Amino acid sequence: MVTGEHISQIVLDCLLEGRIVEIDGLGVFKRGANGNFRFEPQTALRVFLAYVDEDAGRVTELYEALENSGFAPWMDKKKLLAGQNWPRAIEKAIRTADVFVPCYSRRALDKKGRFQAEVRFALKCSDLEPMEATFVMPVRLEECTVPAMIADSIQFIDLFPGAQEGVQQLVKALWAARRTLS
Repeated sequence: MVTGEHISQIVLDCLLEGRIVEIDGLGVFKRGANGNFRFEPQTALRVFLAYVDEDAGRVTELYEALENSGFAPWMDKKKLLAGQNWPRAIEKAIRTADVFVPCYSRRALDKKGRFQAEVRFALKCSDLEPMEATFVMPVRLEECTVPAMIADSIQFIDLFPGAQEGVQQLVKALWAARRTLS
């Protein structure tokens, strides 16, 4: 059985080897130039990206753009570990996210499964947020109809025809959301 002592020893061994130890969502432990260990808390806005597998390529590009803009995006293909209970990990990532970004496409709208469940779960989580908080920030990857329950009350961003302009709008909206969280 793995105990807290075992985990502490593993973290210490990694730090002594000069490695960085990331505690997902919390921050990183590092060894400084002076040899002391320090913890740098995660301060970047946590952005959960929901999508269907068929859109993984486009969403990976969005993930990288958000990461390069100073955010902490969460995408299952980048964050889930082997052996992890992925339904629980995804629900935890949605609950702890600062912003939930559902990525709509015709494929996402037509497909039954996890994407639909993630959007429904995120909408329930948004009920717990302060009234003026921005939690759900939908994007369209292509021309498609955003479901009425979202389109009727939440502004969405188009990442087409120019993905770069859409990503810039999303980054601007995320920075604005960060200011309301501070």
